[in-house]
Amino acid sequence: MSVEPRFDVALFGEMMMLLVADRPGPLEQVPSFHKRTAGAETNVAIGLARLGLWVGWASRLGTDSMARYLLGEMQREGIDCSRVVCDPTQRTGFQFKGRVTDGSDPLVEYHRKGSAASQMTPDDVDADWLRSARHLHATGVFPAISANCRAAARKTLDVMRTAGRTISFDPNLRPTLWATPEEMRHEINAFAFQADWVLPGLEEGRFLTGEQTPEAIARFYRERGARLVAVKLGPEGAYYDSDQGRGHVPGFPVAEVVDTVGAGDGFAAGVVSALLERRSVPDAVRRGAWIGARAVQVLGDTEGLPTRAELEAAKL
Repeated sequence: MSVEPRFDVALFGEMMMLLVADRPGPLEQVPSFHKRTAGAETNVAIGLARLGLWVGWASRLGTDSMARYLLGEMQREGIDCSRVVCDPTQRTGFQFKGRVTDGSDPLVEYHRKGSAASQMTPDDVDADWLRSARHLHATGVFPAISANCRAAARKTLDVMRTAGRTISFDPNLRPTLWATPEEMRHEINAFAFQADWVLPGLEEGRFLTGEQTPEAIARFYRERGARLVAVKLGPEGAYYDSDQGRGHVPGFPVAEVVDTVGAGDGFAAGVVSALLERRSVPDAVRRGAWIGARAVQVLGDTEGLPTRAELEAAKL
């Protein structure tokens, strides 16, 4: 029996508490940190919710102070957290992030092994709840956390493909979570081949496809069924190949690069939101590039994600 969609986007994945250094230098020498939220899927969820979409997020947390903080932040953003399990026997993951001033990627130190989210299984996937979303956004992080999370992630895509819903996928490579580069390439591509919209970065695409140019990377996934491939090119913008045609969207000016983490998640939120609003592919990629440029100019993962009012003021 089909289920009528009641919200826009569903996401599954781990959310962690983020402790951002208040100054540059080795983490062990930093005297204080700012508390933030982190997680590829939850960054996108927050970005979509701020743009006015109805968003649902499913995961596992502990019942510690970090879990209460994270759940409270998601609820404050207006996100449906009814499928988040808080288990008192499990702990919430967290991470430290260094601060840089030269535009390079900051050091991130993860403390997630054995976390509550890593214990998720296919039984945590409520198929009826999932089918009540118009769209699934998935990333390569959730299936990388553990073998059982990988099985759960596969089920989410199977459910949505069977239901005829659209799926977007951001590879979001995390090499340290995989046994070998070959396993990572094989598994990530298996997910990408099931998605309608594939959103790799240029270096990710080179690793995953063996191709070197944005055009060839996009063609690789288009030949395997993707309706849209948008290759992120950093400050150069993005290249897209879709059913509506191909093209390049230039990057937006950035006054100062403060923190590159989360820029790809902002790009995804922009592209997915615009496509669900039935905007054209060039408009969707342009929105993604604009949000990505905003994201690199702030310290945390979500502080640069705009509201609907800010989006409209920018005429995007």
